[in-house]
Amino acid sequence: MMHIVYMDNNATTKVDPQVVEEMIPYFMESYGNPSSMHILGGQAGIKLKEARVNVAGLIGAQPEEIIFTSCGTESDNTAIWAALKSNPGKKHIVTTRVEHPAIKNLAEYLAKNGYRVTFVPVDRKGRLDMDFFYESLTDDTAVVSVMWANNESGVIFPIEEIAPVLRDRGIVFHSDAVQAVGKLPVNVEKVEVDMLSLSGHKLHAPKGVGALYVRKRTKFSPFLMGGHQEKGRRGGTENVASIIGLGKAAQLALERHEEVNTRVRALRDRLEKELLERIPNSMVNGDQEMRLPNTTSIAFEYVEGEAILLMMNELGICASSGSACTSGSLEPSHVLRAMGVPFTAAHGSIRFSLSTYNTDQEVEFIIKKLPPVISRLREMSPFWADREGLANAVCSVQ
Repeated sequence: MMHIVYMDNNATTKVDPQVVEEMIPYFMESYGNPSSMHILGGQAGIKLKEARVNVAGLIGAQPEEIIFTSCGTESDNTAIWAALKSNPGKKHIVTTRVEHPAIKNLAEYLAKNGYRVTFVPVDRKGRLDMDFFYESLTDDTAVVSVMWANNESGVIFPIEEIAPVLRDRGIVFHSDAVQAVGKLPVNVEKVEVDMLSLSGHKLHAPKGVGALYVRKRTKFSPFLMGGHQEKGRRGGTENVASIIGLGKAAQLALERHEEVNTRVRALRDRLEKELLERIPNSMVNGDQEMRLPNTTSIAFEYVEGEAILLMMNELGICASSGSACTSGSLEPSHVLRAMGVPFTAAHGSIRFSLSTYNTDQEVEFIIKKLPPVISRLREMSPFWADREGLANAVCSVQ
C-alpha cells in the first residue's frame, strides 16, 4: 500500500488519536443534550465547560468569552455581522486583499449592498502596506478585519501594532486567527482584539467545529437566532462531541507549541532549502522571516501547479496550490495576485504545510522525488520553451 506523505495541514489536519478518544463516550454513553437537567445532560454540560476552559486557555481568554460555532467561516461571518449590527450608523469596512474567502467574499457582498469596503494591499513579500492601512481609517469605519497569519504564504501580520490604534479610535477589531492558533503564541489578554476566529480542524480536532472569541463588553448580536445556547449568542444545540474534541486539541496544542516552533520549523526549512537548491527557477512566495513555522509557498516557474499536484499525488505526496476553499479555479490565487507574483511563477506555486506528524524521512522523500517531476513537466511545457517572452508578465489584482 502506498505510503502517504501529507503536507497540506493548512487545509486540514489529522484528528489526533487522543482527541478521538476523548470524544467517543459522548456519542454513545454520555450522549445527553447539555441543556437538559437530567444526569446525561449534566455529564455533557460538565465536559462542555471543560472544553471552553481549554479553548480559552489556548488564546489567553476567559471561558465566558468563547462562543462555540460550526467552523472558522461561521466565526468570521458572525464577527463581521455583529460589528455592523452594533454600529448601524457606520458603513465602512477595512480588510486586506489576501484574506481567506470567508472574509473576502463577505466583504465583496457587503460592498454591493450598501457598504464601502477598503481592501488594503500587500507588497511582494505579502506584507501589509501599513501607511495605506492607517490612511484608510475614518470616523465611519465600523470594523477592521485582518487575519493573524495568511493561510497560503504563512506571512504573519502586525496584529499587536494594529490593535491599540483601533482601540484608541473606538473601531471594532476582528482577526481571523484560524491558521495562527496552535502555531503561534496568541494571547488576547496582551493583544486586545475585540473578536477572534479559530477552527478545530486546523489543530487536529474534527471538521465542523470552531470558536469565536468575543472580548468582554464588546457589543454583540447573534448571527444564528434560536435557543438560549451559548448564553443566547449562538442558537442551536451544541455539537458536544466535537466541542469536547476541540477542547482536547487546544490542550495538546499548548503542550506541542515548542515542538511546532523547533522541530517542525526545522523540517520546513530543510524542505524549502533543498528544493530551492535542486530546482532552478524556483522561489519562495512571501516573507521568509515573519511567517508561520510550518508553512512554505514555493513557486516553480513555467509549469502548472495542477500538473505538479497530480504527479505528486501519484507518488503519494499531498500538498496544495493554495487555499482549499479556492481550489478548482484555473486562475492563480488572489493571494499571489495581490502579492504581484509573476505570471510565470503564480501558476506553478505549491504550498507545503507541515505538522508534528511529519518526519525527516518524509521530507527526504519529497526532496528526492519532486525535482524530477518539475524537470519532466518543464520539458513538456510551452511556457518553459517560451520563457524569455513570458518573463515580464505579472499577475495583479484588478
